[in-house]
Amino acid sequence: MRVSMYYSNADLRLQDMPVPEIGAGELLVRIEASGICGSDIMEWYRASKVPLVLGHEIAGEVVEVGEGVTSFSEGDRVAVTHHVPCMSCHYCVSGHETVCNTLRTTSFEPGGFSEYVRVPAINVDRGTFKLPDSVSYEEGSFVEPLACVLRGQSQANFRPGCSVLVIGSGISGLLHIMVARALGAGFIAATDMVEFRMQKALQLGAEKVFRADEDVPALFREANDGRGADLVIVCAGAPQAIEQALNSVARSGTVLFFATTRPEVSIPLNVNEFFWRNEVTLTSSYAGSPADCKTALELIRAGRLPVSETITHRLPLAETGRGFDLVVNPEDSIKIIIEPQN
Repeated sequence: MRVSMYYSNADLRLQDMPVPEIGAGELLVRIEASGICGSDIMEWYRASKVPLVLGHEIAGEVVEVGEGVTSFSEGDRVAVTHHVPCMSCHYCVSGHETVCNTLRTTSFEPGGFSEYVRVPAINVDRGTFKLPDSVSYEEGSFVEPLACVLRGQSQANFRPGCSVLVIGSGISGLLHIMVARALGAGFIAATDMVEFRMQKALQLGAEKVFRADEDVPALFREANDGRGADLVIVCAGAPQAIEQALNSVARSGTVLFFATTRPEVSIPLNVNEFFWRNEVTLTSSYAGSPADCKTALELIRAGRLPVSETITHRLPLAETGRGFDLVVNPEDSIKIIIEPQN
């Protein structure tokens, strides 16, 4: 089968490798849609692991079923998540499945930018979801990233009617805007430096957009009756974005650190100002649970979140390198979907 082998953001090579063999309890899935995630382009994180096949936002068709599998059959259309929890450790039973040790070690083989993947038994059990007939493969590839967004807003104790500032209007920021709008947020504003993304943020639910190089805290307060944001969601890894978030949050508000940064980035904080006088909550989130994935799929099925409106490019496997370049250098691009069968 063909795979797109990752060596760096500027070096992805179309190569051949054997179709994975499956065992008892496993599935072989032919991938029809695989999204490029912002985390895929973190070269500093990948450098010690290359070469490898990336891609974890996948949907496809079951083409082979391992012995003992009863929940899936050949021909089923599915979305598959790479990270799944054990569901029995301290973290899982206390509702923190996404910091489970097992979740951090699970995956499918070899990765989403390939024609086929082997789905291990644990992923079959709690990380594979049948797609309703009304949900396309490309919509199904949003189950995993949308689950992460739902988890994040849950961690941030999102409340209907709250004011929201989304810093960064890439794909994660846009999904946060859509989810906040669908869940009943009051005033929503967003930032970015790319005009195309700023317009998309308005289209998908933001009422105001600000250039990221402007005085965002002042502009938000001006648009929000003089108050800061009840919830600030950081979807950009630049230190300036973090500084804007800390200066934009309202008293008793929450800052959700959703995007990752480079490992050397630290946050300067006035402890009294944030944690004593103003009761500000700083929180983070990682990944999504099986329950989050089910909710994500249901929201897509119900038409509550028009995720396909974020797709700007659909590329064949041979053009995965171009897709990475579009993510690294965004101008008129947001979500890039790789179609391995093309």
